[in-house]
Amino acid sequence: MTDQPPLETPSLALWATNLARPLNGIEAWARAIDAKLAEAKAGGADMLIMPEYACEQWLTFAPEGLTATEEIPWMAEQAEAALAAIAPLPARHGIALLAGSIAVRVEDSDEHAANGAPPYRNRAHLLLPDGRVFKQDKLCLTPAEKNPEAWHLGSGTQVEIVPWRGLRLATLICLDIELPALAARLAPLALDLILTPSMTGKRAGHHRVFGCAKARAVELQTVVAAVGGVGVAAASKERPTNVGGAAVFLPCEESLGHEGIAARLPAFERAEDEGPLLFAHDLPLPTVRALRDGAAEVWPGAWSAEGVTFLEAGDSAA
Repeated sequence: MTDQPPLETPSLALWATNLARPLNGIEAWARAIDAKLAEAKAGGADMLIMPEYACEQWLTFAPEGLTATEEIPWMAEQAEAALAAIAPLPARHGIALLAGSIAVRVEDSDEHAANGAPPYRNRAHLLLPDGRVFKQDKLCLTPAEKNPEAWHLGSGTQVEIVPWRGLRLATLICLDIELPALAARLAPLALDLILTPSMTGKRAGHHRVFGCAKARAVELQTVVAAVGGVGVAAASKERPTNVGGAAVFLPCEESLGHEGIAARLPAFERAEDEGPLLFAHDLPLPTVRALRDGAAEVWPGAWSAEGVTFLEAGDSAA
């Protein structure tokens, strides 16, 4: 798999996973991903993308009585076995896998604990068919992820730019795609693809993430693929549902069909099966690159706003 040719027009499959579908263990989770990779491959995809906190589905087989503060540590305990179970799958099917994000205990957890920081991260794993694995921690956490009485996590501090089959891609988890300051720093990096696994409890959250994902495609002249999970993972507890969907966004340019949408699955709150796949075939990266290199209608490039000043209206001379 190390000699795969460059991808000029990649095809993606986005799995809006039904997190409420019960499992009986990590092996069942891995079998479900194995089957979905086979479906994605049969549909012509080069990559399967799963949502943020794909690990929440593990709570369907968690011990009874697990409290809110115990859920992240318990899921993190399963992470090593889970990653080992899915590690062979991309090579088996010949396509890449963004396995959503899962809770992990960081390598230097004792140091984090000594400094008063939570020893857990919300981490996405990109597994390539050639055996390489790239990790990306969420950078900006929601209030729920910083709650000492619930899912208490720490944040990452770097974005890794991944080379894959001639592409340059990065992963921005959920809220990270909503941050204009981060987007401004990404603009000079000529990314071909941004992967955005998300989890949102309300339709407003879904539209924030997906609306900003589309804005990033315009601002960075790139392709952004976003997908969220749906459903309640632990029905025996009082917890909000998840509203998910999937979309692949392009720059809003005439040569790309004006609207900036390559494929879209509208938001929904529940699924009867494992959740649908959305396919986005033959994404026109050569056209996107040409637009980014100067062919776009009005895009000024990686504009920094340097030299712009801000003046309170009352400070100006009459």
